[in-house]
Amino acid sequence: MKKTIYGVVLVIIAVCFYFYEIQRNEEESQNILELEDFQTTQQQDADGFKPLSRKDFLPSSTNQVIHHSTYSLSYNERHEQAEWTAHILKSSDIRDVDYKRPYFEIDDMVKTGAAHWRNYKKSGYDRGHLVPAGDRRASKKDYEETFLTSNISPQEHEFNAGIWNRLEQKTRYYAKRYDELYVITGSIFNNSKDEIGTEFVTVPSAFYKIMYRNTNDGGKLLAFLIPHKESDDSIYTYITSVDDIEQQTGIDFFAQLPDDLENRLEAAASSKGW
Repeated sequence: MKKTIYGVVLVIIAVCFYFYEIQRNEEESQNILELEDFQTTQQQDADGFKPLSRKDFLPSSTNQVIHHSTYSLSYNERHEQAEWTAHILKSSDIRDVDYKRPYFEIDDMVKTGAAHWRNYKKSGYDRGHLVPAGDRRASKKDYEETFLTSNISPQEHEFNAGIWNRLEQKTRYYAKRYDELYVITGSIFNNSKDEIGTEFVTVPSAFYKIMYRNTNDGGKLLAFLIPHKESDDSIYTYITSVDDIEQQTGIDFFAQLPDDLENRLEAAASSKGW
């Protein structure tokens, strides 16, 4: 009888600890976002411009949204990966440093449990970063934070090392040119190619990246939607509108903008002005 009571007590303690950890992680996540937003507000210049903050343009989500130190993500449990990530890319984040590449770690902040890195082993797919490690070289800590399994998606090697890598490099080029960008990256799960591992991680059919930068006339958007396959095409072949990405994902982007400005920017599919 005593053993049964002890067993029940241990289960209750374990459950309480589990929910305590969830609550603590959610509070820490939100505090990170609020602190970043407060700090950027304090840096507002005489013309009313402030540095970009992740809170400015977080996309919509029906899943758990997590805010790490330098990027946010919406974790889709069905597909065992982030449906989108969002980060601010500053010119100061792009440094010529050679940090040691760490092992991938499971993201403890995903309350449903992030996919294990072993799902990718012998799958034939790369562990493709959504927030690139190359975008987070301001410090070793920032760099290592990109090696969470919540920030990776199965990518064909030729795609990951090819056209997707060229798009990431171009994104960094724009960040150095304009000093800072708001970058949203995500996957298209419609008509998915495959599933890998014991947790059935979805292999996306395409990937997208959206860039926003502040301008005097309300900002500029540049969006790319690239099929998940090897390609020697120019990345500019795959410029699209944010409206198109919204239609394919069901996600609402840049809802924080005034409606008329949002409609105008999201309908455009051009690199003019970049």
